Amino acid sequence: MNDIIAQPDKPRGLPGHSTVGTNDLDAAAFYDKLLGVFGIGRVLVQPGRAVYYGHQALEFGVISPFNGAPANVGNGGMVAFEARSRAQIHEVHAVALAAGGSDEGAPGPRGEHADGPYCAYFRDPEGNKFLVYRNVPDEA
Repeated sequence: MNDIIAQPDKPRGLPGHSTVGTNDLDAAAFYDKLLGVFGIGRVLVQPGRAVYYGHQALEFGVISPFNGAPANVGNGGMVAFEARSRAQIHEVHAVALAAGGSDEGAPGPRGEHADGPYCAYFRDPEGNKFLVYRNVPDEA
């Protein structure tokens, strides 16, 4: 058993950034729309290799696999984005679907209590799975 207890007053140490693989870097247009909802834009483009997004630093990337093999979807893999509000969860989910993504779980409460996690799930056009969530109720 791990006896380490989370300390919420300390900065989180994970993740530094996340990436998903692509077989078509032009598909990054999906992420331009999706991450724009969070106010996040492109911070680094490596032509033919990768497009990275963030506020001021690299936070998320869409990359062509380094080994040259085709990108594929990991079974059980998922990238999670934390939303500022439940309304933003609805907006992100709607933008993802309008931009060519597919629904994996409509926005709504998860768990035993309505004030618990509020989530939506979707896949990008290449099948990578995403979660957008808020763990606490919206502030009044």
